[in-house]
Amino acid sequence: MDKETLSGDGTRIAYETTGRGPAVILVSGAMSTGHTMAPLAQRLADRFQAVVYDRRGRGESGDTAPYAVEREVEDIAALIDAVGGEAALYGMSSGGALALRAAQSGLPVRRVAVYETPFAVDEGGAKERAEYTRNLGEALAQGRRGDAVELFLRLTGLAEAVIKGARQSPMWADMEAIAPTLAYDDAVMGDGLVPGDRLASLAVPLLAVAGGASPDWLREATRTVAEAAPHGTYRVLEDQTHMVDPDVLAPVLAEFLTS
Repeated sequence: MDKETLSGDGTRIAYETTGRGPAVILVSGAMSTGHTMAPLAQRLADRFQAVVYDRRGRGESGDTAPYAVEREVEDIAALIDAVGGEAALYGMSSGGALALRAAQSGLPVRRVAVYETPFAVDEGGAKERAEYTRNLGEALAQGRRGDAVELFLRLTGLAEAVIKGARQSPMWADMEAIAPTLAYDDAVMGDGLVPGDRLASLAVPLLAVAGGASPDWLREATRTVAEAAPHGTYRVLEDQTHMVDPDVLAPVLAEFLTS
């Protein structure tokens, strides 16, 4: 990251911009940094000033205790100020929940798009999220960062053999390093259910996108998000999964952001 700004509580937020034009801030999900969003930013750079950043507690950004979701909204506010005073937002996975919260909070956001924000669609899913929240809190409080990462990977549906292999990979140390931020994403997701009341007050256009090859519940959650907003649109990208191809996603985002 070659730039930085200060959030409302003095936390340093590292970011970089690619391209020129209207600003769009790309919000990463759990266990990700701004570099995760760089390929998408590059594909938007011919029409937009695409902004990627390290969310607090990750990469080159700082962190300030105690954590609150409102502080992450303030981080986005600082970025908007830094790139011209107005921006569109795109959020990936749990980053979508943060983007929605920021757009609903009254910041100068033109439009907001999200990809497969993993809200629960029934009480069974909500109970699973509550158990995850409890177990994650215990693991982090006891300093068991590796166990916290395992809990998250298990929540995403990875098989036990894959998780065991991940613990032996060179990336595991980096994953443990940002494990405390799993609690941040968990807080952003609230009780895990689609925040219908909050979305009902969203004044700006919303695009909610899902992959056609993703699990049914993720598509249902995405559709429910779109339907809960007054100006929501639901799109499915055929053959895409949660690991969406930037080459497929970028034209859809560009069309929405300029329409």
